[in-house]
Amino acid sequence: MNYVQAADDYLMYLEVEKNYFVNTLTSYAFDLKLCGDFLTANDRSLNLDELTSSSVRRFVQDQVIKHAIKPRTLQRRISCLKSFSQYCLKENYMKSDFTAGIQAPKSDKKLPKYMNLQELNKLFAYLEQDPRPQAIRNELMFKLLATTGMRRQELGDLIWEQVDLDNQTILVRGKGKKERLLPLHPIVLPLFQEYRQRLSEQQNHYSEPIFYNKNNNKQLNPRGLHKIFKETLDRAGLPSHRFSNVAMTVEKVSCNFLHTNCSICFKLR
Repeated sequence: MNYVQAADDYLMYLEVEKNYFVNTLTSYAFDLKLCGDFLTANDRSLNLDELTSSSVRRFVQDQVIKHAIKPRTLQRRISCLKSFSQYCLKENYMKSDFTAGIQAPKSDKKLPKYMNLQELNKLFAYLEQDPRPQAIRNELMFKLLATTGMRRQELGDLIWEQVDLDNQTILVRGKGKKERLLPLHPIVLPLFQEYRQRLSEQQNHYSEPIFYNKNNNKQLNPRGLHKIFKETLDRAGLPSHRFSNVAMTVEKVSCNFLHTNCSICFKLR
């Protein structure tokens, strides 16, 4: 079996049978292509039965020495290749594991960064007074994050079909196409109403995305959301944390926040 053909089968398996998230599929496809390109460039066989752990180890060394790949990225690439190898063995595409003996490097574990309650109040105060055209959109996005804990990708993927304002719920579709039904906090209900009034009839259709870019002609992607989050924090006079994902964690300490007894902070990871 040829490496490229087997990689295509593997990615289809992850998408159809394992319901992998689109970002994971994109990353795995990129990792598999990198390895395949390395094998071709170094005159190594793409026949799976001729692929050895020595070739994969050389690929890993190339990533570290020539491309200075960070440990966390390298961990993902090795994990991808190991999973791919196991899939090929299960499908009888080859007889031996070409990742045997290859270990992923350890990465430093950093403590998570939090946005405390005082900072969150400062952020919301800024959002409520922001005069820019997209202020209502930004306020709705941040308050949805704070009250639901959804991920950045989940926020960007929202369509109007997922929001039920009558029953005050939102259906969140997460990794692996798993769904969870969450209650909408009362503070976001009027924001939804006001935001919808600013959209066109077509943009209010149940199949349309909720959040658009500043020109209102294209759905926001994760990179665009990242830029908005960082820019908003800067404008609010808050530390510009590195956003790769935003999740809400509810601590066991009770406090008065947004007229409800809860304690909310952002965990940036």
